[in-house]
Amino acid sequence: MLEGLIKNYLISNAGVDPAKFDNPELQVSDLELDSLGLIEMLFEVEDQFGFQIVEPMRYLTLSFEEMVADIEAAVRDHDAGQSPTHDATKAND
Repeated sequence: MLEGLIKNYLISNAGVDPAKFDNPELQVSDLELDSLGLIEMLFEVEDQFGFQIVEPMRYLTLSFEEMVADIEAAVRDHDAGQSPTHDATKAND
């Protein structure tokens, strides 16, 4: 699922402590990503699903859960209502 893809990317590539995701009130700002780090994470999502996310900097003010929900909605909009089905455990091509 999309949440897994994002978490895996942030842990593996951005050095985010996996324990942070145990907090149900986790804010994107708590991930300590700078704007470039956020953009790089979103590039990964965009590459996997084949579209560009509009106004990515808005995520810096959202909770992690809100960000994931918004990205999932964008994927559904792009894919004619289909939910994200990416296998986050798959190796990137």
